[in-house]
Amino acid sequence: MHVAVIGGTGVLGAAVVRELSARGHQVRVVSRTAPADRTQEHRSADLATGSGLESALDGCDTVVDAVSARSRTRSVMVDGVRRLLAAEKQAGIGHHVEISIVGCDLVPFAYYRAKADQEQVVTTGEVPWTLLRASQFHELVTEILTAAARWRLAPRSTAKVQPIDVDAVATRLADAVDNGPSGRIPDIAGPTVHSLTELVDIYREHTGRKLIPLPVPLLGRTGRALRSGALCLDGSGEAIGIGYAEWLSRRFTR
Repeated sequence: MHVAVIGGTGVLGAAVVRELSARGHQVRVVSRTAPADRTQEHRSADLATGSGLESALDGCDTVVDAVSARSRTRSVMVDGVRRLLAAEKQAGIGHHVEISIVGCDLVPFAYYRAKADQEQVVTTGEVPWTLLRASQFHELVTEILTAAARWRLAPRSTAKVQPIDVDAVATRLADAVDNGPSGRIPDIAGPTVHSLTELVDIYREHTGRKLIPLPVPLLGRTGRALRSGALCLDGSGEAIGIGYAEWLSRRFTR
């Protein structure tokens, strides 16, 4: 199968490209900039403008959207996916695979609202689809804690998260490609629910950093949602992959 991975140079996209390639699929990386791995077929395209999308999808059967945008969020993830689906319909794509976030419709935060709106665009669109919700990646947790550690700070909070190994997410997305259009499939998250304080303690143990505790208040509707575990599995879905402590151990022994 010839699969285009939109955002194929990002943390998730690169993992999806590796997994699909290992399964024998013909994979095309679609991104604004070329990947470091020049052995992969690459086409340039920009969801924010629609530039390059038509040629990027030419000859493909399936599209995996692995794009994440912290700036121009709505223009990329909502309007951009609308442009992408229009290009897919024009190209005769038979399957669109979308990644979203566990609980994105429960947390009144701009990025999560954009993901919920993106889901609506996909699920009401004309291209047959599969939608997978996953929790936050171990990489994102580590990025946040590393940024705080640069200031010698250790955030303390009762916010609950259930971080997941990105390779486990990539495997599930590749399964979705193999299975064909399936609608919304079961949510996935990592094996353990942690408070932010617990994650910081795990991070400190593995990095040896001496950090100053910094209480982080959880205010308003967003705070209530985070305290209640809105970003964690609600009893349905599946907990998979390795936990944060094991992931950090592997990272620091490479």
